[in-house]
Amino acid sequence: MIHQVISDVTARIRERSVARRQAFLARILRQAEQGKTRAALACGNLAHAVAACSSDEKGRILDMTRANVGIVTAYNDMLSAHQPYQGYPDQIKAVLAELGHSAQVAGGVPAMCDGVTQGQPGMDMSLFSRDLIAQATALSLSHNTFDATLLLGICDKIAPGQIMGALSHAHLPTAFVPAGPMASGISNDEKVKVRQKYAAGEVGRDALLEMECGAYHAAGTCTFYGTANTNQLVFEAMGLMLPGSAFVHPHSELRRALTAEAARRISAMIPGSPAYRPLSEVLDERSLVNGLVALLASGGSTNHSIHMVALARAAGLVLTWDDISDLSDVVPLLVRMYPNGPADVNAFEQAGGVPGLMRRLAQEGLIHMDATPVFGEMQDYLSRPALIDGQLVWQPVGESGDASVLSPSGSVFQATGGTKLLAGNLGRAVVKVSAVAPEYRVIEAPARVFSSQHAVEAAYKAGDLNQDAVIVVRHNGPAANGMPELHKLMPVLGNLQKAGFKVALVTDGRLSGASGKIPAAIHVTPEALHGGAIGLLADGDLLRVDAVNGSLDCLTDLSGRTQAEIDLTLEQEGWGRELFSVMRRAVSSAECGATIFD
Repeated sequence: MIHQVISDVTARIRERSVARRQAFLARILRQAEQGKTRAALACGNLAHAVAACSSDEKGRILDMTRANVGIVTAYNDMLSAHQPYQGYPDQIKAVLAELGHSAQVAGGVPAMCDGVTQGQPGMDMSLFSRDLIAQATALSLSHNTFDATLLLGICDKIAPGQIMGALSHAHLPTAFVPAGPMASGISNDEKVKVRQKYAAGEVGRDALLEMECGAYHAAGTCTFYGTANTNQLVFEAMGLMLPGSAFVHPHSELRRALTAEAARRISAMIPGSPAYRPLSEVLDERSLVNGLVALLASGGSTNHSIHMVALARAAGLVLTWDDISDLSDVVPLLVRMYPNGPADVNAFEQAGGVPGLMRRLAQEGLIHMDATPVFGEMQDYLSRPALIDGQLVWQPVGESGDASVLSPSGSVFQATGGTKLLAGNLGRAVVKVSAVAPEYRVIEAPARVFSSQHAVEAAYKAGDLNQDAVIVVRHNGPAANGMPELHKLMPVLGNLQKAGFKVALVTDGRLSGASGKIPAAIHVTPEALHGGAIGLLADGDLLRVDAVNGSLDCLTDLSGRTQAEIDLTLEQEGWGRELFSVMRRAVSSAECGATIFD
């Protein structure tokens, strides 16, 4: 029996989305009714499409009874999470050739890493890269020579952007092919200690660099539970990849077998086949809610309060922050991964992984078991893959293998989910509370107002922040400077909290999955540039951040004030940022997905 609130939220998403969803489905149906689009291409079109192929490949692609799978890849050899994808196209092509089918790399999408661009000009383009990737994915598939789609992408904006773009071709069966996390390096506790010591001037750059290289040291995703790994967990819960495939190590035989299996299965689902299952049938309000429930139960990245809204809109669904907040009130926290606990994703995988979490959610009636995944049925997503005598099989997942990481039956780490909606006279925001100790969830203190994380860092180093304070960082919203993540703040605020001060953060910028133990009201909307009350604040204003009751207020009278003006030229130009001016002008609020698409 499904929980009543889960049912109610799903129903209201469906009801408010009727017109938009019908328009989406009508558009996809028109595309599907064209049949095998490759067959409708002119001879010159087809010749261009196969010109670079071998004679065998050319024969299979021109045989309209065969499947031709389009691969959209985020491969590059700079970023650890995407470097393993280098050989995937050749493996997929070889597997399909054995079956008489074919595959082509339809296109590549940019894959930038927030870990590289943190605190750098590139971070001001990071959020916009998601919509750019959506466009690149749609453009890659626009040759209309494909019968199915495989998406090779993992990290922060990349996977959400790929699914948004693939939804423009949702008449095709579509699946993600993940690559998995790197092996565990130094502990997350050690990372935090060294970063905070560096921020306090207690260790030098050499010690910091040695620690960071020990943490990020091999191919695969970073092992902490940030946005990249949240993508993988949430999209598996939505049924957008093979069951249990999110966190298998990149270089294992099991990973190779899963990649081959995804290719085989998708080729059997093409239009006209009995197993045809287009993406439009998979991504509906039930799969969306399943993903949100898994997000909340795992304490996942706050970036998904933006991404899930945007990808829902791409599927013709209208999701709101109120929906997420209402779900969070009834979805318990079932997973402890850093920054919500000391364990990393490899420990989570060993404890049961996504299938183990899905089993727990199913026990509690918190997921739609009648949703339609890409492969099989939702019951299959309660099973884990294994190689037995060289054969890939799935076995039902059992009880948690580590009760400190994945809660066993009958227990929870926290009665509510990891994300809370805040609302008050400063606007609306989200706060990740899963890692915030109860004594820090309500902070009332004077404001210290800044316009960049660099200014906060400088004030800290000058000894100017040794006080109870709500640090306000404004003019960092989507329209101002692309809404960068403000990770430089965490060691600073962590040190202030450690020193005994009451501290919180209020910003129209982002923090992703790393907000950790500091109460951080992020994604404040309206943003300062669009007249939000955050732009009226001054040093000394008394602010209250209440992550228990869900309020965000200035207790000082703001009447008669005018918006602070700031010259953003240096945050909008240089290093390619000037090329994204059209996005800054067109972007919606964070609450509406921070997207340029209607």
